Amino acid sequence: MVGMACANIIKQNTAHEVQMDKKIKVFTLSDMPLSPSGVGTQTRYICEALLKSGKFEIRSFGGAIKHPTHEPIKTEQYGNDWIIYPTDGFGNKEMVRSLIRQEKPDILWFMTDPRFWGWLWEMENEIRPLMPMVYYHVWDNYPYPTYNQASYESNDFIATISKVTDDIVKTVAPTVKSQYVPHAVNSEIFKPSEDENNLNEIKKKILGNYYEPDKFIFFWNNRNARRKQSGSLIFWFNEFLKKVGKDKACLIMHTTVKDPNGQDLQAIIEHLGLTNGEVLFSEKKINLTELGVLYNVADCTINISDAEGFGLATLESLSCGTPIIVNMTGGLQEQIKNDTEEFGIPLYPASRAIIGSQQIPWIYEDRLNCDDVVNALQKMYNLSNEERKEMGEKGRQHVMKNYNFENFNKTWVDLMTKIHDEEGSWGTRKYTKRWSIKEVV
Repeated sequence: MVGMACANIIKQNTAHEVQMDKKIKVFTLSDMPLSPSGVGTQTRYICEALLKSGKFEIRSFGGAIKHPTHEPIKTEQYGNDWIIYPTDGFGNKEMVRSLIRQEKPDILWFMTDPRFWGWLWEMENEIRPLMPMVYYHVWDNYPYPTYNQASYESNDFIATISKVTDDIVKTVAPTVKSQYVPHAVNSEIFKPSEDENNLNEIKKKILGNYYEPDKFIFFWNNRNARRKQSGSLIFWFNEFLKKVGKDKACLIMHTTVKDPNGQDLQAIIEHLGLTNGEVLFSEKKINLTELGVLYNVADCTINISDAEGFGLATLESLSCGTPIIVNMTGGLQEQIKNDTEEFGIPLYPASRAIIGSQQIPWIYEDRLNCDDVVNALQKMYNLSNEERKEMGEKGRQHVMKNYNFENFNKTWVDLMTKIHDEEGSWGTRKYTKRWSIKEVV
């Protein structure tokens, strides 16, 4: 009898251990995590942090792009622990229902603009009784989007990418659990190059026949979208060249030259007569290491979006030790300076406009003017190499202190573990809200 009792205890303990060893399954909805977009990059960083902890497995929608095939993708490094389901656009209700039934995830995590997921909030009554919903908030700017309150309150937890987004969530939806978790970049990938000779050879290859040893290189790494100011930047850069000489500087734009959400940049440079190496385009998809090389080749990066939740290119540039010109709007403004120092040239908006749509009733655009941008370009151009280098070194220190990659990874592992433990999922779900019909008499 004693032996049987012991055997039963061992069996129970073993079953308990198996249950305890079960990995937490996270279902992510965002941009394709293997794509180079800011949302895609941060999604990949977070997924990899969770996977490397050994506590999690991931199922991802790979959204925001057009896929040649929709066969599930297994990453070579993580195998069955990370499966990506290619998704054109941002998916739909039936795709979410299907994957939830198939995979039974423990947490639903998503990241992008709330308007892309309007249908997701309508499914709150289906999803939240089964698992917590976690949103990584990327809203661009003020005024406070009170029209997003319902979508915010559909979540069990909101992580915020910047001080602006943190303030917005705490103001619009104060009852929702939230935490400030700013983006980070891998400072071992995005780092200053120690091989000046190699950089010069790369510069020769990029500029080709337009190469000059002392030519100043500005770099722009963004989507070709209206709010990113891609077309305006070329116009303003042309005005800058009129002051310093067309052969003195070059603007490299890593972007899509023609984009339905932006402008025909090739047509703009032809119209302005900038076809002799003044503006060069980089459209090829490159990995993060190659992107870091481009930041190192540049003397200065430009990020002048008129509305931006964070603006990852700013961190990437500063982590490489390359100073930057930045529009002081949204999340951009907290990256370029601390209480006493600036790591580039801040541009303060000259005017503010309200734009909107059916999905977004209103949002501010913080607009720059031509003279301010041209003056900033000229100011950066006129700095000595030593001054720019010192500015860049301080920028890298700022990134490593305030946007530390290791801390970022640990924060997400701890946060998702805590959410799972406190909120539960499926049979252990602690969510109590239920929908009901109230008769009106």
